[in-house]
Amino acid sequence: MEIIPAIDIIDGKCVRLTQGDYGQKKEYHDSPIEMAKRFENAGIKRLHLVDLDGAKQKKIVNKEVLRAISEGTSLTIDFGGGVQSDAAIEEAFALGAHQVTGGSIAVKNKDLFESWISRFGGDKIILGADAKNRKIAISGWEETTEIELIDFIKGYHAKGISYVICTDVAKDGLLQGPSLDLYKDILSEIPGIKLIASGGVSNVDDLEKLAEIGVFGAIVGKAYYEGRISLEQLAGFTR
Repeated sequence: MEIIPAIDIIDGKCVRLTQGDYGQKKEYHDSPIEMAKRFENAGIKRLHLVDLDGAKQKKIVNKEVLRAISEGTSLTIDFGGGVQSDAAIEEAFALGAHQVTGGSIAVKNKDLFESWISRFGGDKIILGADAKNRKIAISGWEETTEIELIDFIKGYHAKGISYVICTDVAKDGLLQGPSLDLYKDILSEIPGIKLIASGGVSNVDDLEKLAEIGVFGAIVGKAYYEGRISLEQLAGFTR
């Protein structure tokens, strides 16, 4: 299983939100590039980088952070936040993103999102599937749709998507354990999907359980920043 640390950026600094709430923000580190190098030096290969300012402003804001991590490390960066147009996705790749994650846009502008899959390939575009009670949540989780999560993923898998990041909104930032039953159901219903679990990881036991059920990767954020999982423990899972 790939361990994928998360670096969320506001004003150029590493932060974590609780359940996507900008009002529940906690700063952890001034320098995202130093944090990224710390992960790289531990043997970790991938990074989930989210421009939270960009997500709010609907355009890429923390450009220099993406560029600096891309140029200063060998990490495979999946980038999200503010990528809402052809120009923005071109810019994200030009700044050094290896993959781009699209969530709300995959619901609100399916034609554009599908054109990215065709243009860049299913390995370069990650589907962000955030769920509340197994229904897709969008717009920073403020809006829950009537779209069934598994049907949503199935539809895009059929169109060429290989990777999906699935966050159970109810779990995010609370350190209460991941949604194992949900992930088992996704894996059984959609063979071959590279499922990246996000939200709820609180300790090494959670990671071991995720590895056992066969997810491709696990995003780790708050558990590391709060000292519940060490870098050495994270590195122990790397392929």
